[in-house]
Amino acid sequence: MPIARKPPLLAGGRGRPMSRRSGEPSVMQLLLRHWLQTAPHDRLAHLLRDAVRGFHRALQVRLAEHRVSHGHWSFLRVLWEGDGLTQRELSLRAGLTEPTAFHALGALESLGYVMRRAVGDGRRRILVFLTPEGHALRGRLEPLAKEVNAIAVNGVSGDDVAATRRTLLAIVQNLARDEIVTTKADRRVPSTRELSRRLDAADPARRRPGRSAPRSRPRAP
Repeated sequence: MPIARKPPLLAGGRGRPMSRRSGEPSVMQLLLRHWLQTAPHDRLAHLLRDAVRGFHRALQVRLAEHRVSHGHWSFLRVLWEGDGLTQRELSLRAGLTEPTAFHALGALESLGYVMRRAVGDGRRRILVFLTPEGHALRGRLEPLAKEVNAIAVNGVSGDDVAATRRTLLAIVQNLARDEIVTTKADRRVPSTRELSRRLDAADPARRRPGRSAPRSRPRAP
């Protein structure tokens, strides 16, 4: 059954439609062309990335009507299951970095959806709580996510959806095991800043004007 509603694309998650010339294909149409025509046997990781990208875009269009970005949604989902978390706990559960959590929480606080409260000895521990408005937002936003999920599996049999869930869970389990192995081998994902320093060291021409070479830290005696 065709989808009647065709929402506009967003620019930067700000709730404004992304301008597109008449007849110019959308991002998702270009991705679909890639999979159906250009590279139908491209790697599974790329297919998963593009599917997630489609989920995010479809949901962001709907969230923008409530002045909520997809980044905000990631933290609200966690808080709806139980608030009173530190910023670090919240970022870990959402799978995002602490700086991202800091900026998202600031925006959500200014919108009146969360509040930060100092607790404990010396009131040095900061916990994040939902406001009544933040709790009420769940009833308006969760149906939007359910709508996007229903659109995504439109025309797909229940058996195929169940098989897809089993496959994705197996992929997550396999990659979780690999992460344990690489962590034991003292291998980790470098931060963006660290990766940038490595690239600058390998290619001096890459450094921006006025940017000094990375300083080497003195070794401990």
